[in-house]
Amino acid sequence: MSGWSNWSGLASATPSQILTPRDPAEVVDAVTAAAETGGRVKMVGTGHSFTAIAAPAEVMLRPDRLVGITSVDREALTVTALAGTRLEDFNATLEGLGLSLHNMGDIAEQTLAGAISTGTHGTGGVAASLSAQVVGLELVTGDGRLLRADATENPEILAAARVGLGALGVITSLTFAVEPLFTLEAHEGPISFEELTADFAELAQANHHFEAYWFPHTDRCLAKRNNRTLDPPQPLSRVRHWVDDEFLSNTAFGWINRIGDARPALVPRLAQLSARALSERTYSDAAWRVFTSPRRVRFREMEYAVPFDAGMPALREVKRMLDDSTELISFPVEIRHAPADDIALSTASMRDSVYLAFHVNARTDHTSYFSAVETVLKAHGGRPHWGKLHTRTAADLAPVYPHWQEFIALRDRLDPERFFENDYLRQVLG
Repeated sequence: MSGWSNWSGLASATPSQILTPRDPAEVVDAVTAAAETGGRVKMVGTGHSFTAIAAPAEVMLRPDRLVGITSVDREALTVTALAGTRLEDFNATLEGLGLSLHNMGDIAEQTLAGAISTGTHGTGGVAASLSAQVVGLELVTGDGRLLRADATENPEILAAARVGLGALGVITSLTFAVEPLFTLEAHEGPISFEELTADFAELAQANHHFEAYWFPHTDRCLAKRNNRTLDPPQPLSRVRHWVDDEFLSNTAFGWINRIGDARPALVPRLAQLSARALSERTYSDAAWRVFTSPRRVRFREMEYAVPFDAGMPALREVKRMLDDSTELISFPVEIRHAPADDIALSTASMRDSVYLAFHVNARTDHTSYFSAVETVLKAHGGRPHWGKLHTRTAADLAPVYPHWQEFIALRDRLDPERFFENDYLRQVLG
């Protein structure tokens, strides 16, 4: 029997049965059959979570055949797609239809269901996460029912299942609110750490989608300002795209990390070199092409959401800690922000948030670095990204989510026998 592992290689499992359902009815059959024997069921995605949130126990469902857009409502501006559809394919099809999501993260390899179930998000806008753009979904519950949830039918399920962690059922389709295709102009360039942390609130407000990267062991950052424009798209040339996004950001960055692995003492000097190489560029393209970027260098990641006003104090505290420590960090720290939403287990639930993401390459032991940073972020009321590394448990997560108990009650209702449970869900939900 084939095994399963995630993209980073940190989680693996050997399910006793692997099924590839062709439609929601076959998902119902799989869940019903597993329930009769007491087996646990998990639909996996593309494995882009760093945690074991998607690790299957007994029965693993592959979403490979549950792909494609099934309906487009141009009057309501909604699009429905099957759960296994990859973000890249979904957005490319939307572009062909003259439509677009409002916002998204920077990775396009995830499935739609996997991305929303872990709270995948971008930065800025009126809705930062993919989940906040979901207006309807269908899922199979623990007793084998296929339920529709939207604003009028089972709205309480929609409210929670948009970030459901895979704990409420197997999602089979999703309906997104979309808008007419629009162009984003990207302006990227260096900024000092002091300027970034002093002016972050103003930069976030002044741009539709603002984010930044800080290079540890330096005082240098890269700022990314993405704003809507009515001008015709002016994308990067093929050569500039290859040089910047493939060679420098992936191939050369991979070399730098391998050198750092072999000669750790060189990491600060290499970080300075990378930071000094930052240059400005401006281009424009369809929004999803600006939001996303290729990631060829494998890494491990921890990301936390803290209250917006705590974002820069927390980042400055992390910098002081690293300046005083012996940690050698070759990956930049990513800084994004999100408006509050009303989703029970969203990391932005009921509060405007700043996201701080920390990375190491996949060959590096992350535990000491992430543990030290996690201590800082937890003290600032931080909430960990569900699909990224952390050590939190239900006991200390519950107090930072205002609607935690409503989610647990809904889980008890939809999956009382815990057919969708795995070790990770036991850790974070109890």
